[in-house]
Formats: sequence, C-alpha cells, structure tokens
Amino acid sequence: MNYWLLKSEPNVWSIDQQKKTGTKGAPWDGVRNYQAAKNLKSMKKGDLCFFYHSNIGKEIVGIVEVIKESYIDKTDKTGKFVAVTVQFKSKFSKPVTLENIKKNKDLSHLALIKQSRLSVMPVDYKSWKIINNMSKI
Repeated sequence: MNYWLLKSEPNVWSIDQQKKTGTKGAPWDGVRNYQAAKNLKSMKKGDLCFFYHSNIGKEIVGIVEVIKESYIDKTDKTGKFVAVTVQFKSKFSKPVTLENIKKNKDLSHLALIKQSRLSVMPVDYKSWKIINNMSKI
C-alpha cells in the first residue's frame, strides 16, 4: 500500500462534500500538472490519501481511499490527463495544520513543504503515522 496527499480548495471540493458521495466515491479530476498527474497514475486501489484543504485552512482534514485506479479525466479536452476515484474514509476531529507540520522536523522532507504548489504527492509511511498521531493530540 502507498500513501498520498491530495489537495483541494474547500470552497471547490471539501471533505464534507466528499463524505456525501458515500461508497461510490468521486473522481479526483482537474489535475493539470504533469508531476501530479504522474502521481495519480501511480496510485493503486486501496491506497490511502490525506485530504488537504488548501488556500482556505491549509490543513489535513481527513482520509480518503483510492477505489478506482487512473483513467482518462473527462474534464480534460486534450485527453492527456487522468483522474482516480476516491472514497471518504474518515474526517479528523482535529485537523493537522500546515503550520504544525512545518514545526515537526521529522516532516521537513515532505513535498507539502518542499513543493507547496504540487496538488498530488506521495507521503512515506513514517510521515503518514506521525501525521495521523498529530490528528489525535
């Protein structure tokens, strides 16, 4: 299993909207950055992803699971980009802020900090565990 972080502006697509899609999930589409698209193509069914509210909030608010691997993004007229389908798993009772992530030296290597504009990024297992624990403090 692999771990990822997906960014969405909460006024465009929020964790609560994701939750309302239920077991059918929703496409994670609209990604037009080649590196982020490559990350989408690497995702496998069952992979877990942090759901990050960008711009407004700047915090990890929950977890979604990949339920359908990459396919052509219907919102892309060129047919070059892909989407995956993700399903809501959980919402953090205490979101993990970018500010708190930056304060943790064990997380300083994350793409969330190093490549802040990247919308789909891998997360290593150790960091996944640390961030999950931070959501419970």
